[in-house]
Amino acid sequence: IQNARHIEDQILADKYGNVIHLGERECTIQRKQQKLLEESPSAAISDELRENICKDAVKAAKSVKYTNVGTVEFLVDNEGNYYFIEMNTRVQVEHPVTEMVTGIDIIKEQIRLAAGEKLDIEQKAITCSGHAIECRINAEDAENGFTPSPGMIQIYHPPGGPGIRIDSHAYSKYIVPPYYDSLLAKLIAHGKNRNEAIARMRRALEEFVIEGIKTTIPFHKKIMEDERFLNCQVYTHFLDSFEG
Repeated sequence: IQNARHIEDQILADKYGNVIHLGERECTIQRKQQKLLEESPSAAISDELRENICKDAVKAAKSVKYTNVGTVEFLVDNEGNYYFIEMNTRVQVEHPVTEMVTGIDIIKEQIRLAAGEKLDIEQKAITCSGHAIECRINAEDAENGFTPSPGMIQIYHPPGGPGIRIDSHAYSKYIVPPYYDSLLAKLIAHGKNRNEAIARMRRALEEFVIEGIKTTIPFHKKIMEDERFLNCQVYTHFLDSFEG
């Protein structure tokens, strides 16, 4: 598939056969099939395509009598054709962007559904407000092939302000081990539209201070200025030609 986009749909399902979706996420910017930036909703697909993808995600979950939260993932080509990749039967790293635009606490719903409770949200009640972007802040050197950068964080100062959410376990003097996933923090920006979300993300990235190790903060700053990203012209091979 040439110029593929990675689009996924968040679903919730109970054991009584009720399944709803919470809209889609754009997860196209990635390296080695690992996502680096996600946003919701996708600004690159039509309303018709969005509706079809969401309907098929729900249909797929119902067909196997799936329960609890999950994500149905697709590749989308230039002609608007989409192809099923896989289903992640868990909460994903990028779930906060969906929480920010829908107001639904996905973790809370996961616990309720796992306890056997009935889904108390109807599809018609789900509305998306604004736009959200998540940057994965990893302990990696993006200028050196995203090599791991373990060690001690000397200074850790997270950003704040309107529309900013930070999910992290890091702190000053925290030692990043070399044995596990390099994710340090999820930085999420929400705005009334995509442009405002990008503007808030730029400011938050400027405020985010992590010293002592290499992180992907400088990489994400460059993404936020890239014309292809700003014009929604990115594909899964975007980083192959990224010169930031």
